[in-house]
Amino acid sequence: MRHVAALAGVGIKTVSRVMNDEPGVSEATRQRVLGASQQLNYQLDMAAGSLRRAGRRTLSIGLLLPSVSNPFSGEIHRALEDSLAARGIAVFAASLDDDPERERALVAAFLGRRVDGLVLTPIAKSQSYVIPEHSRDLPMVFIDREPVGIEADAVVTDNAVGSAMAASHLIAQGHTKLAYLGDRTDIQTARERRRGFIEEVGRAAIATSSVPVLEGLHDEDSARQAALQLLTSEDPPTAIFSSQNLVTFGVMRALKELGASKRVALVGFDDFTLADMMEPGVTVIAQHPDRIGKLAAERLLARIDGDHSPAQTYVVPSELIIRGSGELRPPG
Repeated sequence: MRHVAALAGVGIKTVSRVMNDEPGVSEATRQRVLGASQQLNYQLDMAAGSLRRAGRRTLSIGLLLPSVSNPFSGEIHRALEDSLAARGIAVFAASLDDDPERERALVAAFLGRRVDGLVLTPIAKSQSYVIPEHSRDLPMVFIDREPVGIEADAVVTDNAVGSAMAASHLIAQGHTKLAYLGDRTDIQTARERRRGFIEEVGRAAIATSSVPVLEGLHDEDSARQAALQLLTSEDPPTAIFSSQNLVTFGVMRALKELGASKRVALVGFDDFTLADMMEPGVTVIAQHPDRIGKLAAERLLARIDGDHSPAQTYVVPSELIIRGSGELRPPG
């Protein structure tokens, strides 16, 4: 910084004001400092600068997702980045792999880097461990799953409503032999999707005890194996609801292997790229991760800027997208 100040012919404090985008510097001086910093390839040390910056801000936030490789998580990540970039805020993302211990360790790592806020997809039974930080006004927003043990903003999908929509749609096509394939039962969204689906089946006067419920399917291969077992049983279903995109991929592979893609109806929860290019196209209950990410960013910025209103849960509606697989009718 001293070298930049010397080259620009200004004081160190002036360089600091320019690099931190603070007022009180003429445009001509600002351009001279910026030119000198570029010539010397000077980069502001954000961690050190935060010790002096008003509010001790680091212009960074921590984002904790189930897996950054999952398309749904990736879209949330991108939406947050796009929304926060205008404020010069960097997003540090990590995958929790739905491991409670990893959740706590990654949150501690983010806090150790003095992030200005956290956006979290929780898996631990309680998030009360972050109450001390939250009580010191560290902004937090939870996404996809609501927090337990702490009052904080959350942005979620209407999981039970969307799954009920899937059941209703399949029943409307004439199906009474339905099956549910779901994620791990310790995941809040998985439980809500199962509840919404099964309750809607019951409302249609179909015995819920007749619906095979296969859970704990956390990846494509386990879902494929479960679907193969189900579809080759003595009394296979005529329609399947897969409650997560990786589960849907596994079911699709099983249907293809058995030559049943045009015989067994399928509705998946979560849209995905090229779903309309399948044969038939895959009918889905689409979440809107871009909206979830954008709304989470808006809430986090509001909290960073001093919004102290009571915590709220914001629900982003899901949407039935009809493409063909969910409209297959039962045989006979």
